[in-house]
Amino acid sequence: MSDLSEPKAGKGRPTPARKDQEHANQRPLVGDRSKAAKSANKDKVREERKKSREGMMAGDERYLTARDKGPQRKLARDVVDTRFTAGELVLPLLLVVVLTTFIDSYIVQLVSLFTMWGLFGVVAIDAWIVGRRVKKMVTAKFGADKLEGGLVWYGAMRSIQMRSLRIPKPQVARFAKLK
Repeated sequence: MSDLSEPKAGKGRPTPARKDQEHANQRPLVGDRSKAAKSANKDKVREERKKSREGMMAGDERYLTARDKGPQRKLARDVVDTRFTAGELVLPLLLVVVLTTFIDSYIVQLVSLFTMWGLFGVVAIDAWIVGRRVKKMVTAKFGADKLEGGLVWYGAMRSIQMRSLRIPKPQVARFAKLK
């Protein structure tokens, strides 16, 4: 009981001055601003970005965007990547149309223009067919009640891109049979 009645002598050290305490708690508003630290940070960010891009191009789920994640999206990509689509011809033919505008023949320019518009129609029909095929394959594998929204549009838009420019890169060979 005698311990409770006797007051303690203190914390055993003097109270630090306010100036010293504030100085000890100071933190820089931004990180290390030295040239070496900035360079090291840039290199680190560049490596992370490179690793992320390589993972995304390889189709690694950890690095894919939210738009591309999931088994249904992967199946949709595979369905599109196994076939040749009319959308792959748009960019090369647009280049031809641009080059034909330099030809001083009205007939050649008109034919190339109508050919381009015809290709746009074929691309729209092909994208519609690809979208329906994606929906059919995903429904068969996962069931109609578990079908994610936007898969038809996702497949159609991927079919319009040139195969070499698609991200993530195609993981299946062209004309391969899907299970």
